[in-house]
Amino acid sequence: MKKTSFIVFTSIFFVACNSTKRLEEGERLLTKNTIYVDNEKSSDSKLEELVALKPNSKTLGIPLALHFYNLGNPEKPKTPKKWGEKNPKTYKFFKSIFSEKQSISFANSMIGINNWFLRNGEAPVIIDDKKIDKSANNLRLYLQTQGYFKSIVTSEKKDIGNKKGSISYNITKGKPLVLDTIRVKVESPVLDSIYKAQTQKSFLKSGEQYNEQSFINEERRITKLFRNNGIFHFNKNLGFYDIDSSAYKTNVEVVISGDRIVEQNGSYISKPLTIQRLRNINVFTDYSFTKRNSSYLDSIQYNSITYKAHERVRYNPKYLSESIFLNEGEVYKDTLRNLTRKHLKSLKNFKTTNIKYEPVEGRNDLLDVNIFLTPIEKYTLSLETELTHSNIRDLGVSGKFSIINRNTFKGAEVFKLSFLGSFFNASQDANRSGNFFNSWEIGADASLEIPRLFAPFGLNKLVPKTMSPRTFLTVGTSIQKNIGLDRQTITGMIDYQWQYNPKKTIQLEIFNTQYVQNLNVDNYFDIYNSEFTKLSNIAQVYYDNSYELEKAEAVSFMQEVFSDTAFQNNNPQEYQDNLNILDRYNIVTSDFIIPTIAYSYTYNNQTNYKDNDFSFFKIRFANSGNILGLISNKVNEDNKKTLFKIPLAQYFKTDIEYKKFWDTGNRSVFGFRSFLGAIIPYNNSSVPFIKSYFAGGSNDIRAWQTYNLGPGRRNSGLEYNIGSLKFLTSAEYRFDIFGSLKGALFVDAGNIWDITNSIFANDEAKFNGIESLQDIAMGSGFGIRYDFSFLVLRLDLAFKMHEPYLSGNRWFRNHNFSNAVYNVGINYPF
Repeated sequence: MKKTSFIVFTSIFFVACNSTKRLEEGERLLTKNTIYVDNEKSSDSKLEELVALKPNSKTLGIPLALHFYNLGNPEKPKTPKKWGEKNPKTYKFFKSIFSEKQSISFANSMIGINNWFLRNGEAPVIIDDKKIDKSANNLRLYLQTQGYFKSIVTSEKKDIGNKKGSISYNITKGKPLVLDTIRVKVESPVLDSIYKAQTQKSFLKSGEQYNEQSFINEERRITKLFRNNGIFHFNKNLGFYDIDSSAYKTNVEVVISGDRIVEQNGSYISKPLTIQRLRNINVFTDYSFTKRNSSYLDSIQYNSITYKAHERVRYNPKYLSESIFLNEGEVYKDTLRNLTRKHLKSLKNFKTTNIKYEPVEGRNDLLDVNIFLTPIEKYTLSLETELTHSNIRDLGVSGKFSIINRNTFKGAEVFKLSFLGSFFNASQDANRSGNFFNSWEIGADASLEIPRLFAPFGLNKLVPKTMSPRTFLTVGTSIQKNIGLDRQTITGMIDYQWQYNPKKTIQLEIFNTQYVQNLNVDNYFDIYNSEFTKLSNIAQVYYDNSYELEKAEAVSFMQEVFSDTAFQNNNPQEYQDNLNILDRYNIVTSDFIIPTIAYSYTYNNQTNYKDNDFSFFKIRFANSGNILGLISNKVNEDNKKTLFKIPLAQYFKTDIEYKKFWDTGNRSVFGFRSFLGAIIPYNNSSVPFIKSYFAGGSNDIRAWQTYNLGPGRRNSGLEYNIGSLKFLTSAEYRFDIFGSLKGALFVDAGNIWDITNSIFANDEAKFNGIESLQDIAMGSGFGIRYDFSFLVLRLDLAFKMHEPYLSGNRWFRNHNFSNAVYNVGINYPF
């Protein structure tokens, strides 16, 4: 049956692969565009974008979207009646067995399938003379914007057989127009003095080739210059340019008007532009359109700003004024207006923010400012549900119920009390229950967002309010039934954040403390069963082949073997295996207090979510246990610092991440990601399991499952492998296939190592400088992604290329489907 289905599907697909099957006689499918500039073939992407007629998109050289479209037929019936007339036997068959209603339903299904192919595929691009002419004209107009006013563009069609054709565009640029003398005429002494202060910043330079973008930039510069120096009524229409494009060299005259045209008593008059200053500044804190004509009964004056409300001003003017950058007597500036609007919106307290400037009657030099703020409801409830996936959680669903209180302490603060729960499937072979969701987590947290730096001793003044400083106070707890050890976590955090500029963000965690407690340690060997199996084999070597190790005595047995020097000398491999298991047991089952101080710097020049050409860089420095380590002088039996008899995690950690994306055209993107992280413990401390590094997984090195790789070239066979040094790099090419279906080709490389100098770490796991670079694992593969607009569902198939733990040849030994790793993910891996 499977073989028959495959043959049928293959036959249908190959029929659809006739790319010209839907073309009429005389029509030609466009297969290629070629642009020649001065007899040289051009690869300029800007010129290619201007061509209105482009060939069908291709995936790895194949027009899959066109073939998918051809599985449908635009000539097929669009209504059940027409479908029944076209397929009378099938229609009557369903009608005789079922009913007329079922026949109509079947017809609609067939119509829907046909339309789905047409809608998600791509119709054949047919050579069209009108669109060729339009393309040539687009190229001609573009060349004029670059200074080639006498360029010549011609086109040529070529028939290449089998109803296919190509188009060539031939461009002769000619001699460009060059700017000669540039004269500026400002028809107002006031504006002239402002302009002359920044003439050196002009985008127009004598001797340079004409470029329309330079004139647009200069227009924007002039408008911005005047509007940021008090000329409120200036706009780009008050300046114009005079050039002569008939020659190859032209003088440029920039004329800036000193008057504006206004309507007065039914006629138009001119008024001189002048510097305008702010007079009265009013803030309406509870504005609504329905109450716009009602009286404002409460009013508070603070720092020359009047705060008004219909009933009572509910915001403390002292704190609300920190988001208002307008002051009485100052000249009007666009930048301060935009900054005020941005800050007020960022408070998350107002639905709308509207800033209006009103001319003062009889005064041409003054403006009144009215700021209308429409508050969001003080108390709101929210319910969020999410489908989740990570390297550790294969698949999960989560829900979060929150109660939000805005303007909690009258300073535009946002308080949120949240209750959350999730069900998920834990990764690895820890999932032995047979249930789809084998783990759950419940928790609650309370957070307070303060729109300023909440700090003593005047430290809040260190960060200017223009940088939108924020303070986050958070406390929370959660209980997690996770792979059987049932972990409880209590968290407290004081976090400062500010926007250094639109691309740079600073984060300072001055108090980020976690208490991690494992509630079911005795269940360890029931969960990590492969470790107990290996331990049982060691026990048979240690005692005799008939010895059966009980789980209850496993810990004492590991400690006994650890202290047996004779066994170490006679059975080095078994001794090392016991050491690895003991180390893993100590790390996973230990409770920790993790008091962290951290600094993060993030650079991101992505302008919006559609921007596919950007860079991202983040570095984070963290220290745990330094201050509390100085306060506490208590140690446990392992000589590790404790607080309230709980081990104190003491380490330094640094994470560096860099991502770069290039828009390669044709709706495709090339992305690169690199990560380097290191954690170094001190004072005899161990690294907590949750803070260690791991390798593998759907967002990591995809050719290995989560925790299955490393450290180094060691192949321990244990479930969870961790390290204290990590390197990861990935490259991925993403492209459209058809409709919402996307494809990807990727390469991942990296590994983890141990740099703690622990006695438990063997040489194969340690990082030994340059020579350890040969331990880098590498995998490659391809992926299919479906974009639902609100999330991307991802399936990646990865193959092992370089396996550092193999002896002999390490390359492509298991590069096959039987050893491939299938990764299901939500959204992109980076």
